[in-house]
Amino acid sequence: MKIHRKVLLITFLFMLVGINAIAQKFTTHSVKAGETLESIAKRYHVSEQGILNYNKEIKKGQALRANTILVIPSSTAVVVKKDSVPEVGTLLQALQGDTSGTQEREPIGYTSHRAKRKETLFGISRQYNISEDDIKRYNTELYSAQLKKGMILKIPKYKRIDPSQKTYIEDNYEIYTVQPKETRWSIANKYGITIDSLLALNPKLSKITDYLSLGQELLLPKILGSSIQDQETQLYNSYTVPAKQTFYSLEKKFGLTANEIIAMNPEIKERGGLKEGMVLRISVKKMETGEVNIENYNFYEVKPKQTEFSLTRKFGVTYKELLELNPELKDGLKAGMVLKLPKAQKGNFDVKNALILDKINLRDSINTLNRPKLVFLLPFRLDRLDLNDNTSAKSAIENRKDVKYSLGLYSGAMVALDSVAKLGISVDVKTYDTQLDLNRTKGILQRENLIGVSAIFGPLEAQSLKEVALQASEYGVPVIAPLTDRSDLSLNNVFFALPSEKVLEEHMLDYVEELRTKENVIIIADQKNKPVESTLLMKFPGAKIVALKEDRTVDIAKISKLLSKETENWVFLETDQANVVYHVGSLLNSLISKEVGIRLFTTDKNKAFDSEVVSYSHLSNLKFTFPSASREIGENGFVKLYRAKYGADPDEYAVRGFDLTYDLLLKLAYKNNLVNASKLVGETEYVGNKFNFNKDISSGYYNRASYILGYENMNIIELKD
Repeated sequence: MKIHRKVLLITFLFMLVGINAIAQKFTTHSVKAGETLESIAKRYHVSEQGILNYNKEIKKGQALRANTILVIPSSTAVVVKKDSVPEVGTLLQALQGDTSGTQEREPIGYTSHRAKRKETLFGISRQYNISEDDIKRYNTELYSAQLKKGMILKIPKYKRIDPSQKTYIEDNYEIYTVQPKETRWSIANKYGITIDSLLALNPKLSKITDYLSLGQELLLPKILGSSIQDQETQLYNSYTVPAKQTFYSLEKKFGLTANEIIAMNPEIKERGGLKEGMVLRISVKKMETGEVNIENYNFYEVKPKQTEFSLTRKFGVTYKELLELNPELKDGLKAGMVLKLPKAQKGNFDVKNALILDKINLRDSINTLNRPKLVFLLPFRLDRLDLNDNTSAKSAIENRKDVKYSLGLYSGAMVALDSVAKLGISVDVKTYDTQLDLNRTKGILQRENLIGVSAIFGPLEAQSLKEVALQASEYGVPVIAPLTDRSDLSLNNVFFALPSEKVLEEHMLDYVEELRTKENVIIIADQKNKPVESTLLMKFPGAKIVALKEDRTVDIAKISKLLSKETENWVFLETDQANVVYHVGSLLNSLISKEVGIRLFTTDKNKAFDSEVVSYSHLSNLKFTFPSASREIGENGFVKLYRAKYGADPDEYAVRGFDLTYDLLLKLAYKNNLVNASKLVGETEYVGNKFNFNKDISSGYYNRASYILGYENMNIIELKD
């Protein structure tokens, strides 16, 4: 699709000036004793209702509790200094009632450090065994400026902690060796602790990946009651304390007095009361143990107010089946209980690492306090375009794929920014032209401060992508590869947005397998696609093979003998040669009759199927079916917004740019951390693309979502699984 001059000029104007999509600014206020909603509203020159809209936990007329953190929408009459706004991490901790993150260590002295060439804050923090925040706290210029060679830094010194002074009682913990196919979740579930507790006990575990290696050793609380000494005296269960737990609720839950619980758990006194994540010993009559079998079962954590009836409806099982898998249900359903369910169960939910996740509506889950910060690195090739000459600029764009891809992706992303602004999400955006130059990309990274960046969109070229991913990983910044499905390097922080050929193939095979009853399967594959032929034979034993002749045609007599009149014939065509697609399509179309029904499939719809020599009507007659990373779009809200903004219809790259950016920003507005959001959010779908990012054991995050499309009455439609 040609890009109009208006699109070109407006897009470059946006790119050169930079974007700050701001829907609403906020500050925060810590309530002091005696303050009221009215006095706070007057102080910030906003309405009481404005404060109530962003703080659902408080009610009008209700007394405010001291130390409550309120989100305050800024009025135009008030200028809030940057220093008055707390860091996002600190604010979230305060909102969750956790003040541990705000307790700063007092330094016992300081030392000086002169920054060297190519040094990073991460490297300096490792050198002095302190955090990057510790460095910035005593060198405040680093909050707004990038570290530069020759800069003199004030490095705080802290009192050394004697390694012998354990923060835990050794007898209550053990070293656990990771077994094959185990995940963080399955191990945490086995030991009755949360993932956060697992990370707290094992601080060396990565915060941006779920990877566990076979044989890795972890510190974990002993499964109490499992030792011989415990069995001879008293049996125990482990219980992880949730947020806002009280002794009264524990007494009601376990039938034990507060004194009995404290006697079994002296650390309660040592730590000043019950703390969220604390693992308690609770005496029981019988200790039930068992391995978490994630190969044959999925698991679901019961939510408050759910009932046995609602769960049987949700998962399509009977109560008897649920009881057989979960005998503890006989004592009643309780929130927080983890239920075992059949692996093959399907429904309105997502499954990740054997854990069943309720589908999350991201639009209803955003936190307007989160303000994503994006960096776009795309090869616009401004060095090759003469913007003063519209004719030559237009010609260059049409003849350069890198420019076409970049403009399409970026123009769609700009519409996504407009859309999230309407939802109240504020976004900081910086855009750079990489010019397809690795050295230029390196220079951009050296100048750009990556601290606080939520994600980097791009670059498109493989070498630059690797360079950006490696440097961004030092700051825990995820990198989005919009048009790539894999890398030859292990890039743990990269989100590959394009589903791989293997994912598309598996989706197609699963679709056909579920749909098939007794259809006659025939396979036609060229020499290059013999591995696919073997896969099809394994999936559909008894399928018939039709070999191509030397001239790459099919013997009509041979294929006619293999066609069935009793059932429909399903033909798989696996080739990347346009003349083969043309010949087979024409031949099969000629063989369709009242007695013989034929449907054409492929696991890989490549450019050969879109060649001008291939008949669109033949493919339609054969109900040609194939997997795809994206789907066709018609007249919809996005198209209207795009047309209004740019005066042209969006191409497939603009659609992908919109979907990917919109998905990215909604997830960041939900959790302010793309990795954490991706763990909780399952499959998402927008205008023409869907996403379901799963972490690979040894590499990044891969999109496993795709479409099954089919030709019908000269149209391409989506076919539901």
